[in-house]
Amino acid sequence: MIKNSKSLTLDNVDKSLLRALQSDGRLSNVQLARKISLSPPATHSRLKRIAKDGYIRQYTAVVDREKAGYDLLCFIHIAMQMHQYEQVDKFRKLIQKLPEVLECHHITGEYDYLLKVVLRNRKDLERFVVDRLTPIPGVSRIHTSLVFTEVKSTTALPLE
Repeated sequence: MIKNSKSLTLDNVDKSLLRALQSDGRLSNVQLARKISLSPPATHSRLKRIAKDGYIRQYTAVVDREKAGYDLLCFIHIAMQMHQYEQVDKFRKLIQKLPEVLECHHITGEYDYLLKVVLRNRKDLERFVVDRLTPIPGVSRIHTSLVFTEVKSTTALPLE
């Protein structure tokens, strides 16, 4: 069983429900009920509880970035000069406003942050690094890696 911080548990039916939704978030309640072998009212009740308990953050469409014109996928490591609260807070707020940044993680090791960024081309990458990241107060080093091929990309958690 999976437990969250509130010690609420997911049983096997709950996990089956979440796996089905991760696979296809557009399933109707009736289709979902059929997939997990439960009645539609019981499925709806479980889904409401799971959502209320915070297991489902949002429903969304996963857009193909290349078809949308974003040819570059980059991972950008950021090192900060100092780790003062004001500087870190300002950095985080600025990063959250950048639409090109899909993910930002505070990490251990040589760098402080890892960004997952999408851009249309090399010129956009140059502008992003030079005009948007470099001027952020406290940024001391920026290391960019370009992705050649996405071998695996998923949002589905391995609920077992």
